[in-house]
Amino acid sequence: MIRLLIADDQALVRGALSALLGLEHDIEVVAEVGRGDEVVDAARAAMPDVALIDIEMPGIDGIHAAADLRTALPACRVIIVTTFGRPGYLKRAMQAGAAGFVVKDTPAAQLADAVRRVSQGLRVVDPALAADSLTQGDSPLTDRETDVLGLARTGGSVAEIARTLHLSEGTVRNHLSAAIGKTGARNRADAARIADQNGWL
Repeated sequence: MIRLLIADDQALVRGALSALLGLEHDIEVVAEVGRGDEVVDAARAAMPDVALIDIEMPGIDGIHAAADLRTALPACRVIIVTTFGRPGYLKRAMQAGAAGFVVKDTPAAQLADAVRRVSQGLRVVDPALAADSLTQGDSPLTDRETDVLGLARTGGSVAEIARTLHLSEGTVRNHLSAAIGKTGARNRADAARIADQNGWL
């Protein structure tokens, strides 16, 4: 039996995934969590072979949860599942050690097959997303521009961003200006929207 952990903040989705995958003769759902910061503790308790982790969760996002899980339990293979098939998410997920990346509208039979293949040591990536990722390329933003833009996305003022990141207000303005230019945006809100849509934040 393949022991499976499911992490998704939406109880209905989590329950549906558990019910569907639990019907498979060779898959046993051994843990379910609704927060990213609960993944590692649940995995240590249940010792799953595969973890199916949503990207957008409270606590920490699924990509960070995947990285933490790979550090804590390297034998547990991770599949990232998301509603939003954004190319930037794919690259970040693979860098975090995920072995699979699928979108939530994947048919149940294909999802079960993805769990099986990942448990066998293979990689599984949504083919359309893989093609988009190859054509789009990497994020043009530096790590600091990503940090600044991520805080700007939540409506933080230049002064608040500067305090949070321990930077001068002038440095924050420079990073925001660079991010606006690199994304071809009209302003910082538009730059944050573009970066978010591409999975760069």
